[in-house]
Amino acid sequence: MSRISKSVETPTGPVILTEEDGSIVRVTWARVTWERGKTAPDFPETSPLLDRAAEQITAYFAGDLQAFDLPLKPAGSDFQRAVWREMLRIPYGETRSYGDLAKATGGVARAVGGACGANPIPIVIPCHRVLAADRALGGFSGGRGAETKAELLTLEGAWPIQHGFSFG
Repeated sequence: MSRISKSVETPTGPVILTEEDGSIVRVTWARVTWERGKTAPDFPETSPLLDRAAEQITAYFAGDLQAFDLPLKPAGSDFQRAVWREMLRIPYGETRSYGDLAKATGGVARAVGGACGANPIPIVIPCHRVLAADRALGGFSGGRGAETKAELLTLEGAWPIQHGFSFG
């Protein structure tokens, strides 16, 4: 079980992709050491899968990719994995509520929110597409929190620009 990582620059900050045994297992923001204008950490090792994942992340942020095609292996409970499978069904540019996912998985909205927060592969497993019933953003554990969630939704055209979030 060897893990290797690769960083990629994005408009929301440097993102670290992690592979284990031929599958993507984590996507995280390098928020601990990153400030706007600084570059992502450098990892000496890479793989064809990490290179492909980095290309897809870059294409997503350029607006050229709407669906990722990567092998994923998120670690979590059966319920969390069920929620993440439902998230993967949310099309680019669309959103669902925590309640919608609760209904689809047989859970409750609060538990779906917990599964969203525990998602180890954000962006690729699009937890940012899950909103509160009143279309409020709700939480987001990646990057700069709700600001990053709004940026991702704005990129996809699913969050009105008048909410005041933009890349840059």
